[in-house]
Amino acid sequence: MSHAPQLSISALYMRGGTSKGVFFKLTDLPPSAQQPGPARDAILMRVIGSPDPYGKQIDGMGGATSSTSKTVILSRSTRDDHDVDYLFGQVAIDRAFVDWSGNCGNLSAAVGPAAIRMGLIEPGRIPQHGRVMVRIWQANIGKTIVAHVPITHGEVQETGDFELDGVTFPAAEIQLEFLDPAAEEQDGVGGDIFPTGHPLETLEVPGVGSLSATLIDAGIPTIFIRADEVGLKGTERQDDINNSPERLAMFEAIRAHGALKMGLIQSLSDIGSRQHTPKVAFVSEPKDYVSSSGKSIAASEIDLLVRALSMGKLHHAMMGTAAVAIGAAASIPGTIVNLAAGGGPRESVRFGHPSGTLRVGAQAKLEDGQWTITKAVMSRSARVLMEGRVFIPVST
Repeated sequence: MSHAPQLSISALYMRGGTSKGVFFKLTDLPPSAQQPGPARDAILMRVIGSPDPYGKQIDGMGGATSSTSKTVILSRSTRDDHDVDYLFGQVAIDRAFVDWSGNCGNLSAAVGPAAIRMGLIEPGRIPQHGRVMVRIWQANIGKTIVAHVPITHGEVQETGDFELDGVTFPAAEIQLEFLDPAAEEQDGVGGDIFPTGHPLETLEVPGVGSLSATLIDAGIPTIFIRADEVGLKGTERQDDINNSPERLAMFEAIRAHGALKMGLIQSLSDIGSRQHTPKVAFVSEPKDYVSSSGKSIAASEIDLLVRALSMGKLHHAMMGTAAVAIGAAASIPGTIVNLAAGGGPRESVRFGHPSGTLRVGAQAKLEDGQWTITKAVMSRSARVLMEGRVFIPVST
């Protein structure tokens, strides 16, 4: 019997921040995948190697973690004052599901370099030496990201001495500005950064208890709770959480009840359709701890401790979008994050995560009784790991 050949698709495999993903130019995808729908999802899942009941993604480009099971689709922007449209798909590992509900802040650092490499940025805008400002429309959440990409000899500079905890080797620094990162506008009305209207809430979770919480939508919808209220220290590493089914179940219950209170789902049973959002994070005042690389972090080096879960597991470092939420919450007095950092007004915060530390800045203002975030800023790095074509069976 005859067998159909594999389908090949042009792609980039890139690291952005502490994540990796497969990047596609929209027009390089098969026609059936150039618009949202089951065909697109099926192709992206097959590229990554999902669903995989073994949880390893051996037959695909994924790395069997939420940080490495990611896809990106780029195209020339149709919006004024933007260069590229950026669509992010978080691929589930063990189930047939692609979550389009949020952004990946880490891979956002790779969007500018990828767009330049794909020819999506006008050559005349790229200097011989210096930086080029790439204006990105984040299509999942309807927000603008500005990437400042270093250029050397007319090409993206990828090597450098910028070190990012969670990434082994140094690279060139890329500064990202997340403009107006609060909730997406709906029906012409701006979203409230606090969906419930309050920077500090009591979240009732059956079987867990009454928790102090900050429910915020900036960068990505995030539920912040205190570590000590759920029996934790805030210095935990991945295995401390991910090897405990009881703790994972507790955090998923917190996530579900927080999502319901934020209006992201209509019933608790809907949480399975939103694996990527909202995030749940637990915070603590500064403490000495040892990072996953064995590096000692002194309490005096940081303003607070934060650990966050993504796709049902504790993240090895910190999601970029969650870092935006941390910066936003830290800048607003009275939130869980702000209080853990010592309280009071601030425009930047350095927090400790499992792999080390990260600084993020945010500018907040109070207008007519409502908090807004005008901009959040942080630095990441990115690098092309491979360029070529990915192959999937035509039967996909």
